[in-house]
Amino acid sequence: MQVLSVTPEIFPLIKTGGLADVTGALPVALGAKGVTMRTLIPGFPVVMEGFKKKKAVYQYPLLQGGKASIHAVQIAGLDLFVLDAPHLFDRPGGPYGNASGADWPDNWRRFAALSQAGADIAGGAISGYLPDIVHAHDWQSAMTLAYMRYGKAVGTPSMMTVHNLAFQGQFGAGIFGELGLPAVAMALDGVEYYGGVGFLKAGLQAAWAITTVSPTYAQEIRSPEFGMGLDGLINMRSSDLYGIVNGIDTAIWDPETDKHLVSNYTAATLKARAPNRAAVEERFGLDRDDSPIVCVISRLTWQKGMDILATVIDGIVATGARLAILGSGDAGLEGALLAAAARHRGRIGVVIGYDEGLSHTMQGGCDAIIIPSRFEPCGLTQLYGLRYGCVPVVARTGGLADTLIDANEAAMAAGVATGFQFAPNNGGAMLHAIRRLVDAYADPAAFETIQRQGMKADVSWDKSAEKYLELYRLLLSKRVA
Repeated sequence: MQVLSVTPEIFPLIKTGGLADVTGALPVALGAKGVTMRTLIPGFPVVMEGFKKKKAVYQYPLLQGGKASIHAVQIAGLDLFVLDAPHLFDRPGGPYGNASGADWPDNWRRFAALSQAGADIAGGAISGYLPDIVHAHDWQSAMTLAYMRYGKAVGTPSMMTVHNLAFQGQFGAGIFGELGLPAVAMALDGVEYYGGVGFLKAGLQAAWAITTVSPTYAQEIRSPEFGMGLDGLINMRSSDLYGIVNGIDTAIWDPETDKHLVSNYTAATLKARAPNRAAVEERFGLDRDDSPIVCVISRLTWQKGMDILATVIDGIVATGARLAILGSGDAGLEGALLAAAARHRGRIGVVIGYDEGLSHTMQGGCDAIIIPSRFEPCGLTQLYGLRYGCVPVVARTGGLADTLIDANEAAMAAGVATGFQFAPNNGGAMLHAIRRLVDAYADPAAFETIQRQGMKADVSWDKSAEKYLELYRLLLSKRVA
């Protein structure tokens, strides 16, 4: 089975979030199951530096304002098609914005070009390659499916994966004339969205199947609260909607071999976590005592519920827990957390920024990780926490609800609990969950049972890749039919 994946980012080449982890891991996980996945990505500078230019497999005299070409390359074990379009992608800053974080004003043109290239490949533009299925990710790739629908590849099965419905790629109607789509596409059942052009909406409309990155999020986005204006369309397509939870790379995230840890350990040697704990205490300036360390490893934003955390942070300290916080984001939230650390020296430590190695050390040394998101399509940090015996304390939403078993009385009695859940968007509920954690921590045998159960959980890509494969097979059967 040949699958073409179209994505704006892929680990380890270009990453801003969990999307890159998924698109980087899926080809490997599916390869073990007989699927050949090739991935089309933009030729950002960091990507173009990864290979010596070879002969292009396809050339555009003009693509969205300039010359462009597609190169077939292998980088970091990944089979890639790279869209080299210097006028669109060869610029400083991040993949979507300039160095100060402002979106590039021509993002619609940049990702329309990526999508046009995806649809052209799906339609047989590259000699000797014709995918059986096209799999697009998020709004930046979603128009691939619209170009397929109105072009040569209309009969090729397609899948749209939504990693976060909050990001939709909405643009004014004035751009439609430059997209290269037929006039009929500017309609309610096409790319039109509230009078403008909706990239993600167009993909959701055209896809043969729609997936999100957890079963609960797939249901949540059918509601006005989480549907972000698209719940009507998603409900209309509900028979084609599936939720498949993400996995993690268990070779990179393995406490037994992780080189970022001061001390490696397994579920059978949890006492060997102690040196990692000491490293966290030192790095964050925390008191050395026997109280639990709760960590935060997150973007400091409204979506992640960090404002709710800030309002109850004094109450968390009052439970006896210590806090180690790593993240960056909203300046006001950064300031609130730094002020809390100043009020509670030795009980709260804050590092503003992101440090991959430190995040590993925190998972390996802290007792729990709190994730109070208002909505969370899947979430990865709770999966790392399970793997590392860093017990997740999470808002009951999206993938957070799907990936752990709450330590309620029944689950504790049965010895199956793997973490603590609480009602989202509720500071009192969060505080109550922390108290439950602190109470459980006071019983070392009970707490170690929770840690070990979490470490036994299968957080790899294996099961999820199998579900993607089943869905690919279903789509292929519809094509034959």
